[in-house]
Amino acid sequence: MDSVAFFFTGALVAGGIYWFLCVLGPAERKGKRALDLSGGSISAEKVQDNYKQYWSFFLRPKEIETAEKVPDFVDTFYNLVTDIYEWGWGQSFHFSPSIRGKSHRDATRLHEEMAVDLIRVKPGQKILDVGCGVGGPMRAIASHSRANVVGITINEYQVKRAREHNRKAGLDALCEVVCGNFLQMPFDDNTFEGAYSIEATCHAPKLEEVYAEIYRVLKPGSLYVSYEWVTTDKFNAENEEHVEVIQGIERGDALPGLRAYSDIAQTAKKVGFEVVEEKDLAAPPAEPWWTRLKMGRLAYWRNHIVVQVLSAVGVAPKGTVDVHEMLFKTADFLSRGGETEIFSPMHMILCRKPIS
Repeated sequence: MDSVAFFFTGALVAGGIYWFLCVLGPAERKGKRALDLSGGSISAEKVQDNYKQYWSFFLRPKEIETAEKVPDFVDTFYNLVTDIYEWGWGQSFHFSPSIRGKSHRDATRLHEEMAVDLIRVKPGQKILDVGCGVGGPMRAIASHSRANVVGITINEYQVKRAREHNRKAGLDALCEVVCGNFLQMPFDDNTFEGAYSIEATCHAPKLEEVYAEIYRVLKPGSLYVSYEWVTTDKFNAENEEHVEVIQGIERGDALPGLRAYSDIAQTAKKVGFEVVEEKDLAAPPAEPWWTRLKMGRLAYWRNHIVVQVLSAVGVAPKGTVDVHEMLFKTADFLSRGGETEIFSPMHMILCRKPIS
C-alpha cells in the first residue's frame, strides 16, 4: 500500500471511529456524549464496587423494603445509570405510548404535558415534581404551563445535571431542583398548588408513605397525578414466566417490589385523597409503549461496543460495561412485560386533596 492510500485509509478509519464514538447516538438527541460517561457522584475507581453493592441489596431483600435502606439503594442505582440513560435514552427517564406520525420525542412531550393538563394549574402557580430525575418532564411542563416547578430527587448528581439543563434551556427561572428524600420532603405543609410524579414513586418501599408526604405538602383543593408502575390484572403469581419478568424489572430498576394495579387507588384514599380518575394509559387502544425498546436493540449493541472500548482504554469507569449490560437485560424484561400485558409503567391516578 503506497503512502497516499495508507493516509486516506487511516483518515477514513479515524473519522469512522470519531463518528461512532462522538457523533452517532440514539434516535433522540443525547444529553451526554459517550466520552463523558461517568458514575455520577461515585468516583471512577469505585463504580465497579458500587455496582456489586447494588446487587448485594437483593441478597438482603428485607432491607430494600424499609424506608431507612431505600434511599441508599436508589441513590446508588441512579449514580450508576444516569449518564447511560441520558446518553442512550434522553433527558426524560420514562416511557410513553407510541403515537402514529409522531417521533418518540414528541410522544414523550405530549405524555408529560398531559400530566400538567390533568392537574389544571395556571401560569405562575407553584407545583411539585416528585422524583424529577434530570428534569426532562419538568422542562416540558414548565414550558407548556408556565407554572413554577419545584423538583425533588434523592440523587445529588441528578440535581447538578437538572440545573445545567434548566440553565441551558433558559428555564431556570421557572424550574427549581432540590436534593431530598420524597419520603421526608423539606417543604412546609400546604405549599404547592399541584403535584405530579412520572414513574417515580415506584421506588418507595411503601406507596402510602410517599402519598402521605405529597398530601401533606399540597394545598387543600389541589390535584395530584401519578403514572405508576404496576402489575396488571393479567399477571399470574403462579406463572413462573410472569414472576421471572416482574423480578427482572424490579432488580434492573431499583424497585423494592412492584405493586398491583388494584392497590393504587386504595392507597391514595387511605392517606386522605379523593380519587378523581384512574386509568391505565398503556391499555388498548393505546399504541405499545415498549416498541422503542425493541427498536433500540441495534443501538444497544452499537453502544455496548462503544462502552467496552471506552472502558478498555480507561475513558469510562470500570463497571460501566456491567451497568450497560444490566440495563439491556432489563429492557428485555420490560418488553416482555409489555407484550404479555402483565406490566404497565403508566397506570394513571388523578387525586384531589379535599378542601376541608
